[in-house]
Amino acid sequence: MADLKLTTAGATVRFLAAQRIALDDLDADAARELVAGGTGDGESVPLFGGVYAIFGHGNVTCLGPELHRARHELPTWRGQNEQGMALAGVGFARAMRRRRIMAATSSIGPGATNMVTAAAVAHANRMPLLLLSGDTFSHRLPDPVLQQVEHFGDPSTTVNDAFRPVVRFWDRLTTPQQVLQSLPNAVATMLDPADCGPAFIGLPQDTQAQTYSFPERFFEPVVHRVRRPRPDRRELATAAAALAAAKRPLVISGGGVRWSMAEAELRGFAERHGIPVVETVAGRTSFPSSHPLACGPIGVTGCVSANAMAGAADVIVAVGTRLGDFATGSWTVFDHASAFIGLNTARFDATKHSSLPLVADAREGLAELGAAIGDYRAPDDWTARAETETAQYHAYIDKLAAPEADDSRAALPTYAQVVGAVSRAADERTYVVTAAGGLPGETVNGWRSDVEHSFDCEYGYSTMGYEISGAWGAKQALPERDVVALVGDGSYLMMNSDLYSSVLSGHPITVVVCDNGGFAVINRLQRAQGGESFNNFLADTMTQTSSGATDRGSSEPLHVDFAAHAASMGCASEVVATIAELEAALQRANASERTYVIVLATHPTSWTEGGAAWQVGVPETSDRAEISEAAAAMAEAMAAQRRGR
Repeated sequence: MADLKLTTAGATVRFLAAQRIALDDLDADAARELVAGGTGDGESVPLFGGVYAIFGHGNVTCLGPELHRARHELPTWRGQNEQGMALAGVGFARAMRRRRIMAATSSIGPGATNMVTAAAVAHANRMPLLLLSGDTFSHRLPDPVLQQVEHFGDPSTTVNDAFRPVVRFWDRLTTPQQVLQSLPNAVATMLDPADCGPAFIGLPQDTQAQTYSFPERFFEPVVHRVRRPRPDRRELATAAAALAAAKRPLVISGGGVRWSMAEAELRGFAERHGIPVVETVAGRTSFPSSHPLACGPIGVTGCVSANAMAGAADVIVAVGTRLGDFATGSWTVFDHASAFIGLNTARFDATKHSSLPLVADAREGLAELGAAIGDYRAPDDWTARAETETAQYHAYIDKLAAPEADDSRAALPTYAQVVGAVSRAADERTYVVTAAGGLPGETVNGWRSDVEHSFDCEYGYSTMGYEISGAWGAKQALPERDVVALVGDGSYLMMNSDLYSSVLSGHPITVVVCDNGGFAVINRLQRAQGGESFNNFLADTMTQTSSGATDRGSSEPLHVDFAAHAASMGCASEVVATIAELEAALQRANASERTYVIVLATHPTSWTEGGAAWQVGVPETSDRAEISEAAAAMAEAMAAQRRGR
């Protein structure tokens, strides 16, 4: 077979364009969604949905022409900020359930380091994302080049080494031949269900330009299939014996259920054995909210019913979850005597807190665990308790999410009411995206949907600014879905430029901006742990006067006109004041062919309560009595903390 003489940049682009992902392991709905986001041949679709790019001197002269040549089979999308475009890649991967991937490329220097945060988001959430960054010259002759940060004792170090702690695969190509080893390994890592995460490849400027005679077979189409490991027989027997003896079993459904597309298997498992199900943030919408065995979201951002069931459970099957502190209430939610079965593709997660490990794919693991326990069913009184607890949860959320009784504007709408309005306006095509701040707790509780895979809350890294960028990426992945981003004013101010990206690229989304006057949920934490309101609400910031920096006091903070700002970037936008007006605006947004931004002032201190503790550092001594009281309360709450490895 003939060789192809290509530059490193050319070989990289050709290889990415040749990778495909199989459809034969998916149900019909999942296969349709993958095809909708890319050109299918009936059996596979492109693995890479495209490349987000901001060009600079480190990638425009070599990688740029190759991306232009391949732009129809590997589209290039212009970002406005490198962090935002890489966050969009995370949103794309989550919407595609880790079956398809986006790449993001930047120049050297600040363009590269802007993507480090997004890499950490992908790493924490176990999401595939390919990062291609320009770099300095391998031969170093022109050093220091523009944007280079010199390391006097280690000249081989560049800012791209900052990616090492936040990616699963890291490489810097110093010869064209290394493409043959590096790129296949990067793809294998991103598609591995246990090691899934971001991959980084540094491209020095001289290496990008160098040529090599690559074997033509390297660029032949490759159809990938995501591995579905089955459980070890001994681990399965041990887990089955523990579950079969349970009097009060419970399933925690994590994000791994969604990435495995194991929703149907989970539902069948729960129904056959009468086992109640709670969900983590990432696992939300893996189980129908109206199902009698659905006990709602667990943990700090969860509900009282789920936490009560978790506290009473004697055997807990943790499926596809990292068991982060928000799901476990900093490990205060569970009884000390309860046993855990860790069903996870990653050994690291399957063995947490002395769990009985069941290292396997969620779908295959649930099927085999269900078969191993045969006709076992949880006691009827336990199943009945689940229904009673959950009825109380739904009644609580129904009351909080109810629309305004009249058109009075004396009281501001709450986050819970906003989520309720979005939920009532939703149909089977709606896909909601949110992230850090107060909205995760509100949407995790209030988004009570029976539609599988209709929810994306980035809470693994709790990244302010993900909401709009992630929604743009999700819309690219799911062009037939209505993507709605819920964002607070603080996150909006932190990262909003992908509103323009969505307009420029023709991927319309709906954005609801809840303006509560600052970083309100952190103010809540600040006050709850004894501190004074400071530097979170805009009204509590400092201001400069002729006599120096001082508390703002009666000085009014400048109001941000979010609707005008969004309109300046080509969005349709409006301001509403009531829930009734919001519901009407959502209908207009749904009919819009442009990104539509709806802004409303929301209550700064009204929250949905979850009923779980959360451990944060509180000073053990303080001259402020409220802080000392908070420290004592924290110590009392943590007395119930489950200790384990």
